[in-house]
Amino acid sequence: MAEENKTLVTHFVLTGLTHRPGLQVLLFLVFLVIYLITLVGSLGLMALIWKNPHLHTPMYLFLGSLAFAGACTSSPVTPKMLINFLSKNHMISLAECATQFYLFGSNATTECFLLVVMAYDRYVAICNPLLYPVVMSNSLCTQFTGVSYFIGFLHSVIHVDLLFRLTFRRSTIIHYFYCEILQLCKISCTNSTVNILLIFIFSVFIQVFTFMTLIVSYSYILSAILKKKSEKGRSKAFSTCSAHLLSVSSFYGTLFFIYVGPRSGSAEDQDKMYSLFYTIIIPLLNPFIYSLRNKQVIDALRRITKR
Repeated sequence: MAEENKTLVTHFVLTGLTHRPGLQVLLFLVFLVIYLITLVGSLGLMALIWKNPHLHTPMYLFLGSLAFAGACTSSPVTPKMLINFLSKNHMISLAECATQFYLFGSNATTECFLLVVMAYDRYVAICNPLLYPVVMSNSLCTQFTGVSYFIGFLHSVIHVDLLFRLTFRRSTIIHYFYCEILQLCKISCTNSTVNILLIFIFSVFIQVFTFMTLIVSYSYILSAILKKKSEKGRSKAFSTCSAHLLSVSSFYGTLFFIYVGPRSGSAEDQDKMYSLFYTIIIPLLNPFIYSLRNKQVIDALRRITKR
């Protein structure tokens, strides 16, 4: 019977963002445009960095990695959501659910650690500019990026492995637009206390640790900026760091609300909006936040356009 129960439910139904038929086509067009812009922005920024030797420095290599992680955060979620807008069949298998969450979760975690190493890169560049070429070599940049992706993939493996210990009989309906891990725990007929507890512990550790590291790094950076005598130097440093802080605050704000903040009975619709923001909107904004505030990226884009 135990083996039979484990295979009772192998497919789920995603309810999506809205039940209103009149909005389905409009939402499809809106999110299709957003997704295409995200891909063009992220892949275009990566290509620009790869093609321009002047941008082969740690700062821009981290930026390219962040753009790639952002595109990979959105890609497991958005295409399925777009299909569901136009399809009457909103079914998704357990294997697809696990794959979707694994790809999304691993890249979202990777983004947290990439933001930390980018803050460290700016800290060294602004606070110890003479030592920057020695401390932040391209090989160290590659190691930092590799470790960030490894932590992200390992974090998701743990949750996906625990997901397969759950059984599903009570309900096959997921009131969400993608296979969010907490929603799967809600509809499980197995006690999911261990899953939820580990999600909370890992979320607190990863988000609080990386966020506090960012706060400390930017505190030192801000102090160093204010000590600069050159008005031009202060302006350039503020421009770079303000873009980073805008991305950090929007990304962490939504994650804290979903996985760390207190829960309430009416939080489901709010959670959808927050999830929509960090799965689709932030990956759209990041390439433009970093690029449009960066003179070297704009100059490189102008040179390629003229050619």
